[in-house]
Amino acid sequence: MPLTVLEPGLYSLLVDTGRPASRHLGVPVGGAADRAALALGNGLVGNPPDALALELTMTGPTLRAEQRTACVIFGSPFFAAVANKARVEPGTTFTLEPGDVLKIGGTPGGVRGYLCVAGGFAGPPVLNSASALEPISTDAVLACAESRVRARSLPFSSLPVEGDLVGVLRIVPGPQFDWFLTAKQFFQAEYEVLPASNRMGVRLRGPKLERRPGELISEPVAPGAVQITNDGQPIVLGVDGQTIGGYPKIAHVIRADLDRLAQLRPGGTVRFRQVIADEAEVAAAARESTIRGWLTRLEVTRGL
Repeated sequence: MPLTVLEPGLYSLLVDTGRPASRHLGVPVGGAADRAALALGNGLVGNPPDALALELTMTGPTLRAEQRTACVIFGSPFFAAVANKARVEPGTTFTLEPGDVLKIGGTPGGVRGYLCVAGGFAGPPVLNSASALEPISTDAVLACAESRVRARSLPFSSLPVEGDLVGVLRIVPGPQFDWFLTAKQFFQAEYEVLPASNRMGVRLRGPKLERRPGELISEPVAPGAVQITNDGQPIVLGVDGQTIGGYPKIAHVIRADLDRLAQLRPGGTVRFRQVIADEAEVAAAARESTIRGWLTRLEVTRGL
């Protein structure tokens, strides 16, 4: 037996890269909210980028190892320790011995991190993904192979954010951008991240956006869509967001910034910056190149 759940944490969910090919069935993408963190955490323990891992949200679980298990916690800097032993450093691999109890606490920054184990967790596939449909619970057993790993580290800052983009999400105009009489205000305002935010969407509060009268027939939406509700406030759809929606979309967060959307912390603030499609493509290619570069380095140095 591998890891037994003693306490489940706030919202700990087994995830891979989700179900992007099933949206035509009305099934959300799902999977990891921060795909770069998932990929790099998996790379540290020698897994493919999409191996099944445990997504941690704000406060992590307490787990007991039933066998030797190689692990890493990657993403937001969660405090973690092995009972009666040592603190576990975020982004540094470690091996749990049989009987070890790993307690993952909170994080001072960001929202989500990933507990990755060598070989990945095992889970039943549904529509070509093992991403779970509900969080783990007390006494659940997280199946994985016996393993061990030497210590190796990679800081989460390996994926830097340009200084002028801290607290900023880049967007392209949405299909209903011209519905809004105060669209310029959208780029000038600072929005507060509300506690009601979750994997379905990040709720924001700021100046009310006025729009012209009229109703929108429900149409396809995707993670990153910035919908404006009837009270004039934005919701940015996340990986568990619905596949169709009837709120007008003023903007869409570019692909390169979707992982940062997943790390927006309740009580924090965010602003939006408009870019053109070419800039969005360049930013996405640059981020993907950086991630591939780190994964290659991890693979090349794994046996050294």
